[in-house]
Amino acid sequence: MLHVKSFAFNPFSENTYVVFNDHQNAFVIDPGNFSDAETGMLENFITENELKVQHILLTHAHIDHVLGLQKIYDQYNVPVLMHELDKEILDRNPMSARQFGFFFQPFEGEIKYLKENETVKLDEDELKILHVPGHSPGSVAYYSEAGKLMISGDVLFEGSIGRTDLYKGNHEQLIESIQTKLFVLDEETKVYNGHGNPTTIRFEKNYNPFFK
Repeated sequence: MLHVKSFAFNPFSENTYVVFNDHQNAFVIDPGNFSDAETGMLENFITENELKVQHILLTHAHIDHVLGLQKIYDQYNVPVLMHELDKEILDRNPMSARQFGFFFQPFEGEIKYLKENETVKLDEDELKILHVPGHSPGSVAYYSEAGKLMISGDVLFEGSIGRTDLYKGNHEQLIESIQTKLFVLDEETKVYNGHGNPTTIRFEKNYNPFFK
């Protein structure tokens, strides 16, 4: 059984997740920890629960979702899993940081690329990769059919959708991604997104104004 712990980090109030199972194996998803205090909070949760981090997963590589990537990679020394189409976004982050007035060092570490419909496993628990471009070219959602939960990044929010005015965003593509990849899932699926409160597929299908 999968469990989800969320943290709201950095000036962008980005949701960082630790997904773990009953065997205490874990993924860190979208490490946005920015300050030393935030990094300590994340690492303390992992230590106190005796979790063993297996991989770092990225839903996408916008800077607010990777501010703590190097720190967490250096701490746990496990591969980073992401979609190849967002590697350019990751590489652009030092420039993005300068636009916000701070320094961001280029990421140095092992990256493995994910493809549509592959799965990543924590023992008997698995997350299916759904490629959902539009917010960014390589945006993915991590979906547990058995657990009826999904980590969606900045694709689908409570009553909203991800921005498409950023580099290589595409509004029509995002709408299509949500309708064809997410709205076909079990309506009880709980959606843990990149900012704000969780929601469900049922709620968004019925009430999200972008689909009326």
